[in-house]
Amino acid sequence: MQVVLSAPADPEVDERTEAEADEATLADTPWQTIVWNDPVNLMSYVTYVFQKLFGYDKAKATALMLDVHHKGRATVSSGSREKVEGDVARLHAAGLWATMQRAS
Repeated sequence: MQVVLSAPADPEVDERTEAEADEATLADTPWQTIVWNDPVNLMSYVTYVFQKLFGYDKAKATALMLDVHHKGRATVSSGSREKVEGDVARLHAAGLWATMQRAS
């Protein structure tokens, strides 16, 4: 009778495998542009910016502006990291407070 002993699992290998799986999942997750409420900009201006920067019709831009106003924030675009970084920069140039985050 032959007994085969197996080596204990290497925790570093398991951690690397999990980390690699997490990175692969994150690579597929789109980014979001979040616009935050501020005490400076008029609601009509925020609606105008959403129409001009993102091509939303007045109804969609107004709905997003109302989310910003009532909920404190709204997701106005999503996509690749590079696209969303550009959207955030354009919103900043227009005077709006915007950040980016991974979609959940």
